[in-house]
Amino acid sequence: MKLVTFLQAGTEKIGAVMAEGRILDLAAADPRLAVDMLTLIRRQDELLPLARTLAATPPMLALLDAASVTLLAPIPRPVSLRDGYAFRQHVATARRNRGLEMIPEFDLFPVTYFTNHLAVTGPGKVLVQDHHLVRLDFELEVAIVTGRPLKNATLEEADAAIFGYMVMNDWSARMLQMEEMKLSLGPCKGKDFATSLGPWLVTKDELHLERTPQGEILHAAMTCEVNGHRLSNGNADSMNWTFAQILQRTSYGIQMVAGEVIGSGTVGTGCLLELNGSKITDNLWLKAGDEVAMAVEGLGRLVNTIVHAPERLEGMPPHLVGGVLPDLYAGTPGGEAGD
Repeated sequence: MKLVTFLQAGTEKIGAVMAEGRILDLAAADPRLAVDMLTLIRRQDELLPLARTLAATPPMLALLDAASVTLLAPIPRPVSLRDGYAFRQHVATARRNRGLEMIPEFDLFPVTYFTNHLAVTGPGKVLVQDHHLVRLDFELEVAIVTGRPLKNATLEEADAAIFGYMVMNDWSARMLQMEEMKLSLGPCKGKDFATSLGPWLVTKDELHLERTPQGEILHAAMTCEVNGHRLSNGNADSMNWTFAQILQRTSYGIQMVAGEVIGSGTVGTGCLLELNGSKITDNLWLKAGDEVAMAVEGLGRLVNTIVHAPERLEGMPPHLVGGVLPDLYAGTPGGEAGD
């Protein structure tokens, strides 16, 4: 199923994407489905078969024109939000552009970092402030949502715990990111202002997944356009670490639960940092008014528009902002911005 969260007359609801631009309002079809997406995921054994039955023969009164509602992120309030670093092409190219060798640890274990699960957006406007707009970047990714508890998972358990997949745009304020990563604590202010997910959450049964000894592989073309110009081309099957391997390491020694979101990291060619450094683009960065459209085969098309939000404070204090770096690509191992 293709599942959505949407607003209708100020009320948040969940639905299923139907043919001909329609959405099945699941709560209107059956009051037992008057729940949010997290509840549907947690109670999937009980509620998902009911939703599938209704989608197979949808009640006409519960069908909505998709244009009449506002799509939110499919899971607007995930339990947690992590991002990975799974595409070798992106990592190697971004490092080479900064004069750095490929880091050997990339091939030893998959890594993730926590980002802000309270700053999730769906399709539509993404609000940014002045200092986000200094070298504002997109990142073309795929994300998974967990649907089962996990702890010290095997690869098989990890794959079985994945509820579905989404398109993910990990917005990046590169000036802020480059400055703070000199302090070796990872990205924070350069990443925490917005992560866009959507337009749908697609259950695994609808996708082309190949089973391998390392875990399931999603075969899906990935593209990104800025203002109608194609900039990024990749495929989810070029991940060098599977989501099962990422989940296996992530669940080591901790209890994971349903409703956690993990991104793949940026696909090769999937951000301006990489494209500018490779001279494919010429110092191109996002600005207010730009439209960023990401498409992943089987997962839909996530379209966002950059909107400038005025600063609350006149002249931000230096300790809140820092200074603009003179050379984005003059990185060191302690001050890199590769994802």
